[in-house]
Amino acid sequence: MKYVLLIHQGTTPIPGSPEWDELTEDEQRQVYTDYQGINQTPGVTPNQHRLQPPEAATTVRVQGGETLVTDGPFVETKEALGGWLLFEADDLDAAIELAARIPAARMGGAIEVRPLVEG
Repeated sequence: MKYVLLIHQGTTPIPGSPEWDELTEDEQRQVYTDYQGINQTPGVTPNQHRLQPPEAATTVRVQGGETLVTDGPFVETKEALGGWLLFEADDLDAAIELAARIPAARMGGAIEVRPLVEG
């Protein structure tokens, strides 16, 4: 089964932010090491691109045939999607185990595990 793991940043410090700079060098190095290990896990297809911050988003809706465009994300910034990866695993338990290894899961964010529709 294939799963997409959606990384919701929450309050996770990201490189280049003041919160990231507050982490020790060992903590920063551990985050990079964790992601390298995750990306080398069999069955993982890492995301090759980083998303810009939520403030750079544009939300599009169509209501009554009219296209409505709003600057910014629709969800609260603290819950915004920060990245994703694909994982081919035997079962949901394996996907959950991988999700728990993603640094954002322990640093103020959350990982949404969602099976892909195959066919």
